[in-house]
Amino acid sequence: MSDRAAVSRLDRALDRIEALVPAPAAWAFALRIWLAMVLALGMAFWLQLASASSAMVCVAILAQPKRGQARAKATYRFLGTLVGAVVGLALIGLFAQDRVLLLVSFTAWLSLCVYVGQFLQDTRSYGAMLSGYTVAIVAIAHIDAPQATFEAAVDRVAAIAVGILVVTLVNDALGAPGIWRGLRRSLADAHAEARAFAREALTRADPGPERTAALIRRVAALRGDAVAVREEFRDGDHRSAGARSTIAALYAMTAAARALAEAARRCPDQGPRPREALGLCRGLLAPDSREDSTLVAADLHALVEAGVAEGDDLGTILVLQRALDVAEAVVHAEDGLASLEAGRRPLRTVSLPTHRDAPVALRGAARVALAFGLTALFFVATGWPGTTFALVQVAAMGALSTTAPNPKAFARGVLIGMPLASACAGFVLFGMLSGVQGFPLLAIAIAPVVAVACFLCLNPATFSVGFILLVFFPVLLSPSNPQGYDPQGFLGNAFLVVVAAVILSVAVRVILPLTPARHRAFALDSARRSLLDALAGDGGDATTRTSLNSDRLLQFAQWTSGSGAVRAMAMAHAFALSRLEAAAARAHGQFRVLDRIPALETPVASGRRAFAALDGPAMERAGRALVEAGRGGDAATRGCIARAAGDLATAAALVHDHGRFLRRLGLPARTDARRADVP
Repeated sequence: MSDRAAVSRLDRALDRIEALVPAPAAWAFALRIWLAMVLALGMAFWLQLASASSAMVCVAILAQPKRGQARAKATYRFLGTLVGAVVGLALIGLFAQDRVLLLVSFTAWLSLCVYVGQFLQDTRSYGAMLSGYTVAIVAIAHIDAPQATFEAAVDRVAAIAVGILVVTLVNDALGAPGIWRGLRRSLADAHAEARAFAREALTRADPGPERTAALIRRVAALRGDAVAVREEFRDGDHRSAGARSTIAALYAMTAAARALAEAARRCPDQGPRPREALGLCRGLLAPDSREDSTLVAADLHALVEAGVAEGDDLGTILVLQRALDVAEAVVHAEDGLASLEAGRRPLRTVSLPTHRDAPVALRGAARVALAFGLTALFFVATGWPGTTFALVQVAAMGALSTTAPNPKAFARGVLIGMPLASACAGFVLFGMLSGVQGFPLLAIAIAPVVAVACFLCLNPATFSVGFILLVFFPVLLSPSNPQGYDPQGFLGNAFLVVVAAVILSVAVRVILPLTPARHRAFALDSARRSLLDALAGDGGDATTRTSLNSDRLLQFAQWTSGSGAVRAMAMAHAFALSRLEAAAARAHGQFRVLDRIPALETPVASGRRAFAALDGPAMERAGRALVEAGRGGDAATRGCIARAAGDLATAAALVHDHGRFLRRLGLPARTDARRADVP
């Protein structure tokens, strides 16, 4: 018994050790980053750049485990640096003699970059932020010596170019893993999960908003890699387009499957065509299905056209159309996966815009401006030495915090990472180096710190701590040739970066804070405005709206709490707004096509008026009139009619079921006294 207990304790101890020891891939990542940092610093020394350490810091900022991620970030880092350097030179040229105007103009520029950056995605957002705080590095840091600004700007751009070149070469030479394989596997898994979700919706019951949001969240997490994969291949544009098409198709598949299940439930007296359509969809989504999705979609197209030609009722038309939507989503998902695999052009090219609320972006920009302005006022008024260094750090960290999904969590990471970076830099500089000028010893001394920082970066829970350690360790170490050893200057800089971290932590909590309730209110207001645009015919492309709505739903789910029943009701209303907007955008798209046919002018006009008035009964009447008027049209016209009529029917049912909620939002929703018979 004691032997078994001892073995069990040993197994547990080994499991703990195994959990703590980084995987080989993490060691390889740390080796690449360390080598790139050392080579970038050595090349900057050889080129005699005044800001040689900036090349090392550039590598730290570009530290990404995948090749494509690093290349995508490097592109926008260079562009952002170039824009920031030009703006910095312009501001110094205009306001070199007036420090107040220089600080005010920089604050305005930084706020603008932060505001714009929050509407961009991934590395483009980082590039916008960088173009903002690069002005601080170029201009504000030389506010006392404006004549040195041009040389500082040139050195900064050169150091960034060196860092980008070195990290790219090291990643290629040491075989950094690419995005493509992992993205292909993750998209295939998400596709399988979406098919299982759709199959469950059609064979059992609606999985509900929470399950839908969880699936959307998993798919949305792949958007960044879908964009960055283009950097890894010559045909990367096609592969990226294929990945984006797959993601959009998975969004559409989840929505269409739920809509089809609801349409079938509301149309219990199914004729032969709806039964055949449902059977085709179930067969296509079966786990062991070998059905050709293109052929299934063609069969469903024929059923839809036949239903319109023979004047089927609106509920039947809707079942047929939603079944076709499911099949078309499967077609695009499979085609996108094949394009990602083979590098060929997909059937369509779509964008995946993300939703951002303008009031949230405005508050983020105002928070950074106020934090920087108050800090500048305090340091200038007190005459604190090293003021410009502190201002640069406040500007940089404030801007970067707005790109984080959770600014408060990022600020906590900064608050931990800054003292850690200061302690590590002090130990290496005055403990390990201690007056030595040798470059090899410097390279060896920084290796453990770089490795630990890389390991922390690979764990989402400790990413912000690792990122701050990796970036600000070389900032505080400030390697130069010859290496300087000034304890007083080092302690002053270390103190200032910790003060900057405290300022950031206070700012994100005190200056214009956003509560979950406020986030939800902004999201609902944005959804209301988007819905009004769609009802008026300005909703834009339906596929683009699907991506935006999916992102808005994710954000709404993130900020929605409360009891299970309250949360479920809130999520149901949010999904209803999304479906109503998508239906209006799709229907108006078909109206623009059907406008060319004189016989359809009256029902199309009725449909437009019904959407504008948000009149549910009028939507149903317009849908029936559209089907009746288009019975004799050609196949393409009947297909357009089915899509428009289906969306009119969907909108009518949504207005009926959620009319009270829509009226609470200030929308003129008109419902019928009886329950709508179509979804």
